[in-house]
Amino acid sequence: MHWHFYPTREAARQAIFEYIEVFYNRRRLQKRRGYLSPIQFLNTWNKRNLPCGA
Repeated sequence: MHWHFYPTREAARQAIFEYIEVFYNRRRLQKRRGYLSPIQFLNTWNKRNLPCGA
């Protein structure tokens, strides 16, 4: 994203949104979740809380 040219403001906005929502927020470790990424937290939660047949 740094030093990248975007032809329109909307293209830049979309690229920033995708970076935050698709890459950053899914991989960032979060203190309130025991320093797990959101994906790791969800996988751990599912293993503990979903019935075996689900």
